[in-house]
Amino acid sequence: MKPVRIGALSVGDGHPLVLIAGPCVIEGEALTRRLAEALVRVAGKLGIPFIFKASYDKANRTSHRSFRGIGREKGLAVLRRIRDELEIPVLTDVHSPEEARQAAACVDVLQIPAFLSRQTDLLVAAGGSGRVVNVKKGQFLAPWDMAHVVAKLRHAGARGILLTERGTSFGYNNLVVDMRSIPVMRSTGCPVVMDATHGVQLPGGKGTCSGGEAVYAPIVARAAVAAGADAVFLETHPDPSKALSDGPNMIPLKNLAAVVEPLIEIRELVQK
Repeated sequence: MKPVRIGALSVGDGHPLVLIAGPCVIEGEALTRRLAEALVRVAGKLGIPFIFKASYDKANRTSHRSFRGIGREKGLAVLRRIRDELEIPVLTDVHSPEEARQAAACVDVLQIPAFLSRQTDLLVAAGGSGRVVNVKKGQFLAPWDMAHVVAKLRHAGARGILLTERGTSFGYNNLVVDMRSIPVMRSTGCPVVMDATHGVQLPGGKGTCSGGEAVYAPIVARAAVAAGADAVFLETHPDPSKALSDGPNMIPLKNLAAVVEPLIEIRELVQK
């Protein structure tokens, strides 16, 4: 496997575990900035490479009444300032070829949401953007199906590809995480990320929004790193009960260091 370079850090074989963390959605610039600064401190204390994640638009909310974000223009401006002023790599979701081209000027990693993981035009635009692309495996896909996604991105000239496991639909309003998917997706030659917080989501589980079982996210994260995951994706918030999106499956910011610390140790054992 060829490691993927993102700024000063590398993801893949022979490199430390990478933490991708941040709020589900930008709720406002001040809160997002405070979160980014706090996460920089946590990552620095733990000595773990870090990528900041936040979405300017959550385009697949359950209800039309749900908060989606602050919009593309404002959101990308916030992310660009965080990236430039804190000097950290930044990741965000894109939903259309136009968004991929615009976001590429502001962030380091373009993320393809799980529900859009088969959208060829979006993949081609992201792959040709000059940025690293992280694709979340659709809840409806087998892990070996991601080989076709990788082929599309490589054909488009993608400079780096990450694949993310985020659970598979298991009956109604539930997901299951099959750890076999990690080595299967790594066999494509791409580093694999475990989205531990979305992996414990209960899609649509609260009627007009998704539920979640955040208590199990640390367990999923530990199992995934033991299975070979190269990075861990954890959404976090100072008070998940007040978060405007995905609160039930998020890690409280005050608990994040305690969740991440054993993951670093597991990665070191796996690397040996």
